[in-house]
Amino acid sequence: MRLFDDRVDAGRHLAERLESLRGKDIVVLGLPRGGVPVAFEVAKALRAPLDVLVVRKLGVPFQPELAFGAIGEGGVRVTNDSVVAEADLSQDEMAAVETEQRAELARRSERFRRRHNRTPIAGRIAVIVDDGIATGATAKAACQVARAQGASRVVLAVPIGGRDIFARFAGYADEVVCLHTPAFFFAVGQGYCNFTQTSDTEVIALLDRARNGFGEPAATATPGDPQIRDEEVRVSAGLVSVAGHLTIPEHPVGVVVFAHGSGSSRHSPRNRYVAEVLNTAGLATLLFDLLTPDEERNRANVFDIELLARRLGDVTDWLANQPDTAALPVGYFGASTGAGAALAAAADPRARVAAVVSRGGRPDLAGPALTKVRAPTLLIVGGRDDVVLELNRQAQAMLPGECELVVVPGATHLFEEPGTLERVAVLARDWFIDHLSPVAHRQPLAKTTKSGGATPQQPATR
Repeated sequence: MRLFDDRVDAGRHLAERLESLRGKDIVVLGLPRGGVPVAFEVAKALRAPLDVLVVRKLGVPFQPELAFGAIGEGGVRVTNDSVVAEADLSQDEMAAVETEQRAELARRSERFRRRHNRTPIAGRIAVIVDDGIATGATAKAACQVARAQGASRVVLAVPIGGRDIFARFAGYADEVVCLHTPAFFFAVGQGYCNFTQTSDTEVIALLDRARNGFGEPAATATPGDPQIRDEEVRVSAGLVSVAGHLTIPEHPVGVVVFAHGSGSSRHSPRNRYVAEVLNTAGLATLLFDLLTPDEERNRANVFDIELLARRLGDVTDWLANQPDTAALPVGYFGASTGAGAALAAAADPRARVAAVVSRGGRPDLAGPALTKVRAPTLLIVGGRDDVVLELNRQAQAMLPGECELVVVPGATHLFEEPGTLERVAVLARDWFIDHLSPVAHRQPLAKTTKSGGATPQQPATR
């Protein structure tokens, strides 16, 4: 039995339950993305300010679903000492996770707020709204962050959740409001007739409407106008479904599928940065989790190149069946172990991969498949990443197709040094435009040596 037509309907029902808060000093905080349409209706009905609560949970390395803390805007950081102790986490390990999540937090904050200030919640009632509670990890992080930001009271309000929701959030929220707790609860979407993904664009539009008095949306688009997609998707990959983030700019010339390295995910700030550069150049991008959360718990899966390559193939097939991407040529961008998977997938004779770029990659993990890769391949390696550099030189000698090796001076494996990741993004952009767009005319790449010298050179063709 479906309980709500959509998130708007759920928000209106939730607002009725929260009527007692009308007139009090509250701020309604939607959890992006799906919680914002629900929160919009709550804020509109209660005549309260609406904002997003952008948080990132800090997951234990190699078990990212287990959170050892959370971070929020304004430098807020909370940790769970018992989880830290149980997982035996070092300060360096925690700092590495936080650095990655801080970058993603900043990216999302900038995208959603678009230079608008965060609504202060210190001394006010924070009403945290989501479209439902499944695992509850993000909602728990949100409650912790809201309290750390000075909220006098924290109310968690959702349309649907499991029957244990009240016990699970004891100690996190001062009050939990949940409209429906089905006896057999397995997913938030089971309560909705329409549970389509909420895009970043929709979130931004709702926040703008709230700032302007909750008026009706402006009729700026006309039928037939090209639309930009920027949204979370579920991608069929064999017998499982994995999470992905699909961005399609106007008039795309191709689509690039990202394969991240071990211990990372579709939220990798480095890959997200590269993806944004590609989007600006007219390339669609799909960043996806190579493994499900359950699969990630088995460390061996992270290095199962055959499995990861098969996932890339499945995702490529998925894109071929989507109306917006079916006609687009496909490229692979692989990082670290993901590069090995990308090259192994490109070696499949059924693959229609037009280009591959490897960032700090481990092409050796593709094994004998390297000799079957015909797609033009760009290998980008840091000048201070000695072991990986030698592996890439050996791989270049094995690849039968067009291949170029570019060494970025001064860069280590993760390209964390100033200007090095920007160099990677430009190199990748030009390579994909050259090989995915038949009408592109660009300058040849500079062949950069380990010592830092550079001479203009066409990609080596063999």
